Amino acid sequence: MERVEALVIGAGVVGLAVGRALALAGRETIVVEAGAHIGQGVSSRNSEVIHAGLYYAPGSLKARLCVRGKELLYDFCATHGVPHARCGKLVVATAEDQHSALQGLQQRARANGVPAQWLDAAAAIALEPALHCTAALSSPSTGIVDSHAMMLALQGDLERCGGALALLSCVQSASFGAGRPALVQVDTAEGGFEIEADLVVNAAGLHACALARRFDGLDASHVPRERYAKGSYFTLAGRPPFSRLVYPAPVDAWLGVHVTVDLGGQVRFGPDLEWLDVDTPQDIDYAVDPRRAAAFEDAIRRYWPGLQVGALRPDYSGVRPKIHGPGEAAPDFRIDGPARHGVAGLVNLFGIESPGLTSALAIGEDIASGASAAR
Repeated sequence: MERVEALVIGAGVVGLAVGRALALAGRETIVVEAGAHIGQGVSSRNSEVIHAGLYYAPGSLKARLCVRGKELLYDFCATHGVPHARCGKLVVATAEDQHSALQGLQQRARANGVPAQWLDAAAAIALEPALHCTAALSSPSTGIVDSHAMMLALQGDLERCGGALALLSCVQSASFGAGRPALVQVDTAEGGFEIEADLVVNAAGLHACALARRFDGLDASHVPRERYAKGSYFTLAGRPPFSRLVYPAPVDAWLGVHVTVDLGGQVRFGPDLEWLDVDTPQDIDYAVDPRRAAAFEDAIRRYWPGLQVGALRPDYSGVRPKIHGPGEAAPDFRIDGPARHGVAGLVNLFGIESPGLTSALAIGEDIASGASAAR
């Protein structure tokens, strides 16, 4: 039977970053992916924003890994020729009663070591003349990235370091026992096979919780309940109104319907937040309902009154792999190692939603260093 030092489940941006980090550390690594291509799940349906680290509680995994991941990602893009832009972002208040939210965000940014400059309305509008606001925070280290090019570059590093990628390879279960490697059951189009691994990293995104429940040796109490939250995006027909990203003042754990500008200059609005009543990722309908445009228009006109009626076009949607429900406080990333669940040779990644793309390289660094084993 074949045996590897490390097996990573899922070839999205996080799984590829983890596999790359393990291979760079000299560990014999294979990344297995159920789909026919890399990055066809959560990683293909996001805003492609490089987050600065403004929003996350100081000391949390989200804060630490986002700030570190941003630094690593800009360096990675520069050295690997990945298209990206450090375009900056404005977080805007459209009424004075939102100023306290911006002030709290500025304090959190300061605690996280992230630059964020307070702008009065005149200064913000001087930067973005189409904007309506009463104040704004400028985040100069926010950017955008070509996520598919990023994943191709991660795959390239993985394979150059001796790692391997196995597509159309669906992990069905794994068995863990003290003093022996994990035994992983994998299905392919040609039939099933078993492989032993000293380390298994569950980076299966929307499928991570359900997969973990099939791990023999892992107590089910260590697996959170998965929830699915859909976010739809609309594109703008017409000239871009902004050169920077524009976000409304945050409300709870949702960042609001915001403006992103992709590397081709296309303006995109979203995502919104729609909790889904489905049991599995296979039940998700990714179609964008054109009727949601009315709510988008209302939200957007608060900071861009110039939006014309009928200018929005349905684009695409994504689904966040949440581990909390409506009305509940958003939890931190869950990077569960043996210190938490008691299973040697297993790391589960749960609830890796935004800022997961920005944090991906830092998550890989964290796991490859062994830090997750003590968490």
